Amino acid sequence: EIVPCFLCMSQVTNLQAFDPFAEEAEDSSTQTNYVHIRVQQRNGRKCITSVQGLNQDFDFKKILKALKKEFCCNGTIVEDEELGKVIQLQGDQRKPVCDFLLGEEIVEKDKLKVHGF
Repeated sequence: EIVPCFLCMSQVTNLQAFDPFAEEAEDSSTQTNYVHIRVQQRNGRKCITSVQGLNQDFDFKKILKALKKEFCCNGTIVEDEELGKVIQLQGDQRKPVCDFLLGEEIVEKDKLKVHGF
C-alpha cells in the first residue's frame, strides 16, 4: 500500500526552524582571535597598511620597530576603543607583514587574514 506524500512530510528534516544569524553571532565572538591586515587608500597613490587583532600582551613598540627597519617605512601605533592597539605602516605592506608575522611566529597561519588579495 502506498502512503500519501503529505504524511511523510514529518520525516523531512529541513522543515525545522532555522535562524540564519545564529551562526553569524557565534562567528563574531571568535572573530577577535584573528589578526587582520588591511590596506586603506589615502590620497592619490598613498596608502596605509593596518594590522589589528594582535595579542595585547605583545610589546607593540618592539614589533613596530622591527617592521619599520625591515620594510624601510614609517609607522605608528594607534589606540582604538573597540579594536585595541592597531599598527599602521606607510605603503602597501600586506604581503611582507604577513610573511614577517608568520616568520617570527607571532601569529599562526590559520589566525591571519589578509584583506584585499
